[in-house]
Amino acid sequence: MKSWRPRLRPRPCKSNCPDEIMISVAQQLSFTDMVGDMPPRTKPVNVASVPQLSPFRYPGGKTWFVPIFRQWVQSQPSRPKLLVEPFAGGGIISLTAAAESLCDEVIMAEIDSQVAAVWQTILSDDADWLADRIIRFEMTLDNARSVLENNYKQTRDIAFQTIIKNRTVHGGILAPGSGLIKHGENGRGILSRWYPQTIARRIKQIHLARHRIRFLHEDAFDVLERYKNQDTLFFIDPPYSVPGSKSAGARLYTYWEINHEELFSTCHNLRGSFILTYDNAGEVVALAEKHGFQYRQITMKNTHHAEMSELAIGRDMSWLE
Repeated sequence: MKSWRPRLRPRPCKSNCPDEIMISVAQQLSFTDMVGDMPPRTKPVNVASVPQLSPFRYPGGKTWFVPIFRQWVQSQPSRPKLLVEPFAGGGIISLTAAAESLCDEVIMAEIDSQVAAVWQTILSDDADWLADRIIRFEMTLDNARSVLENNYKQTRDIAFQTIIKNRTVHGGILAPGSGLIKHGENGRGILSRWYPQTIARRIKQIHLARHRIRFLHEDAFDVLERYKNQDTLFFIDPPYSVPGSKSAGARLYTYWEINHEELFSTCHNLRGSFILTYDNAGEVVALAEKHGFQYRQITMKNTHHAEMSELAIGRDMSWLE
């Protein structure tokens, strides 16, 4: 059966702003499976060609996965009506699906209250307020500290504070204990990742697509349980922590600890098609095999040309071949 094709795909942003290409560390991708009999792609994907849509610099963000996500969605027998992303984070997959009309509706869910405040504000009537405040804000070390030390109560103020934090701490890490950038790119300090016009533009673009996006400030497992009997697509990107250990997830995310066995069992009971992205670790492979899932290793090169790999897991991964 021929796969459908999306009706719209925006052009990549041509801005010279470094933020347009630095949200993801990945620069190019190739595919191999776990036993090494899948040949690499003949043309590595250049992530700089992927439209940057999220206002976040998100650790573990999935900009590098966008071309693979498109391939998966387009392999479906018909255009999906709904995509559910229960660990939304920076939201690049959901935003891509909405912007490129890959499905009728997107549900983004995130339990982190800081991240949730940003999405709630962008999808509300306060989006213009947030974009305008970002543009007017004078980024200095003192001003940033003043915002970060404030105990805001209103959702839109928390959203602004979260954007400031995300753009001024090392790696965009929102977890407690993350420190402000000291030197940054070319010695620009906290200005290294502060591009107010770019951030404001992305906020307004997302707001324009709000009719396709629904946000839930909820636990991922509750969301999966609610939609498990629906014929929908699930993109599931849990916090990176190897089962049974306290890995980088504890440093990167406020809510990093999850029950991986429960997550795999939950996926086993989903009616719709799903993709899990995970650490390339033996414990993860064992869970996939236990539940009868297929998996493929995705190898990517970062900005320092070092190779890293993750796993894409699903019931049927033949579309990737």
